[in-house]
Amino acid sequence: MEFEAAPRGALVPAVDGPEQRRARERELVRRARDGEVAAFEQLYRENVRRVYALSLRLCADPLKAEELTQDAFVRAWERLPSFRGDSAFSTWMHPLVVNLSHSDRRSQKRREARVQPTEDLGVYDRPESSGEAHHGIDLERALDELPPGARQVFELHDVLGYRHDEIAARVGVAVGTSKAQLHRARKLLREALSC
Repeated sequence: MEFEAAPRGALVPAVDGPEQRRARERELVRRARDGEVAAFEQLYRENVRRVYALSLRLCADPLKAEELTQDAFVRAWERLPSFRGDSAFSTWMHPLVVNLSHSDRRSQKRREARVQPTEDLGVYDRPESSGEAHHGIDLERALDELPPGARQVFELHDVLGYRHDEIAARVGVAVGTSKAQLHRARKLLREALSC
């Protein structure tokens, strides 16, 4: 049986037998490789349920399965030139889905390893002003207590990133004075913050 190529843009009609289905799929793949989006959309429609079912079995999360399904078809589109046609398109997609699922699981484990969850978020709350003394670090208060010249140089250098020659020109002091003021500011801040 001979198979005629459909004109560009026309979808290949569905046929019944396995050989006809296989020939139709090969034609869709060929057209998709040539950049025909409609042919790839047809491959998507014919395989999306199977790919989603596999994704759902691998991750057991419907939302994640939808994401994996979409990622798998994006990957398939990118790698379509490597599809030789030795197997069915759905069979070729199977390892793509499995690899994406494993990769996602590894990424999730790495993200979870970096996050240290805590049950008691109250330790991060600011203390309410009650009559009791607070011995925590209060950087703003410590900065406010710096002498004006030292605070100005500290903010320009350590906060805004200016160099000493730029600070000297901006403030109207010698470069050595700028360096001395920064040294003084850092020393006073260390003393104020070491409770």
